Amino acid sequence: MKGFDLNKLVRESVQKLQPYSSARDEYVSDGSEMIFLDANENPFDNGVNRYPDPYQRSLKSLLAEQKGVAESQILLGNGSDEVLDLIYRAFCEPNRDNIITLPPTYGMYKVLSGINAVENREVLLTDDFEPNVEGILKVVDNKSKLLFICSPNNPTGNAFNQERIEQLLNSFNGLVVIDEAYIDFSKDESWLSQLKNYPNLIVTQTLSKAYGLAGIRLGICYASKEIIGVLNKIKPPYNVNQLTQQRALERVLNQDLVNQEVQQILNEREELIKALHSLEFIEEIYPTDANFVLAKVDDANNRYQQLLDKQVVVRNRSTQPLCKNTLRFTVGTPDENKKLIAILKALN
Repeated sequence: MKGFDLNKLVRESVQKLQPYSSARDEYVSDGSEMIFLDANENPFDNGVNRYPDPYQRSLKSLLAEQKGVAESQILLGNGSDEVLDLIYRAFCEPNRDNIITLPPTYGMYKVLSGINAVENREVLLTDDFEPNVEGILKVVDNKSKLLFICSPNNPTGNAFNQERIEQLLNSFNGLVVIDEAYIDFSKDESWLSQLKNYPNLIVTQTLSKAYGLAGIRLGICYASKEIIGVLNKIKPPYNVNQLTQQRALERVLNQDLVNQEVQQILNEREELIKALHSLEFIEEIYPTDANFVLAKVDDANNRYQQLLDKQVVVRNRSTQPLCKNTLRFTVGTPDENKKLIAILKALN
């Protein structure tokens, strides 16, 4: 975007902030020959008696190599929710600024707007679950700081039209946050390749979905080094613990296994969709680029309870805009999917 000025978006208090300097910020070393007497830690080695690397350098180095970005363009967080919260706190002035979300979408955007006292302006997706570009631009004003685009979208599953997103990147004067939690299951290319073309672009990803590490809570933010620099000013000094860093490194290094699992999930997704098509109470199955399928049923509340009674937990999304009588089915293991299909076929 021409004429983009990041400084106009950063909160004044954050611009003036002198960030906390931890003991491990004051030197650069791998630590192998160091005697650590600086951080008031317990000196007896048990593997986790020392504070973790506050900037997760080893993991960032690996991600930078795999994703084709610089380490200075990466921020890691305690789950994507921390990353998103940091973005709010860095750029949105409480009780003054606003953000824009596109329901139906990931619910934490709205929750975080409430926590941070930032107005949330909602613009519904179109009937075919695409961003309403004209509607979005109509609600934008000079206090609009963030636009959240979840693509592939949760709960609908579809990846958004690229041209519509490009229109928004070119027209919106704030930061466009593209949440790519499900990008590994999509045929579409990640927006990471466009970071160099759009200084107002932020891309968030996670290790919770395709990488199977939901339990370690590791979220990833990719952006310009200037945006990452702002976020680093306000992040907690040791926000990603040592065990999380170690487990993430092991998993990211084993990319072949991750790719195999993703392909198996995609294969299972197709089998699940075929089975859902054969059921009379399934009224519509929506296109998906994620590891789940959203389906419209005859009576979502009833079908949800029937499945729950059979010890199968799915997500009833009927309270979401444009999602009346819908259930969201996460793709499980082959055995889990067979059991789900058998139970669905037995429902009255």
